[in-house]
Amino acid sequence: MSDRYPGYDVLAKRDSPSWNAITRKVVEERLRIDPSEHRFLTDAEWTTARAICHCIIPQPPDRAQPVPLAAMLDRKLMDDVRDGYRDARLPPIREAWQRALRAFDEEATLRYSGRFPEIDVPRQNALLELAQAGRTQAAAWGDMPAEVFFAKRLLHDILSAYYAHPTAWSEIGFGGPASPRGYVRLGFDRRDPWEASEARPGREDTARRENARVG
Repeated sequence: MSDRYPGYDVLAKRDSPSWNAITRKVVEERLRIDPSEHRFLTDAEWTTARAICHCIIPQPPDRAQPVPLAAMLDRKLMDDVRDGYRDARLPPIREAWQRALRAFDEEATLRYSGRFPEIDVPRQNALLELAQAGRTQAAAWGDMPAEVFFAKRLLHDILSAYYAHPTAWSEIGFGGPASPRGYVRLGFDRRDPWEASEARPGREDTARRENARVG
């Protein structure tokens, strides 16, 4: 994964005018999430959820603070956080995820004689592609279309968790919530002094120096 914003760390804004007390509190809560903790999912569901998260967004093995995707998903399910709407073809979020996790394990067993987390990554990816295409065999899916779950729940929940975490913000040069400072220079290819500088060919060192001053 290339470093498009060298030297940039969104957490440098922690004590700057960019963030207020509420923003700092929310960010600190996300940073304290234990990547190994699960309270809602069973042990079997948890290992399958972790494997799926790794397939959808594989993170660099040397990343200092990986985004705890499965733990964030488990917390969302534990708190029964909903969107305020849902596709009528899907059950509520808790039931949808539990049914799908069982189905992925059953699908893996039918095709490869092992649960989803027990098979290799290429086969895991193949099963996810089958779910995306709606070409599943497991009875555990029931009347829930696998392709709808994949598009409306699996991708939605995992990607929204990833990009809600400060590690992902630093990766994409995002400054976090715009409260209270906000953003002023909204024109194309313009940025405020407190925004990250993207590295362009030949300007990597310049971007690194500029990003070291962002706060």
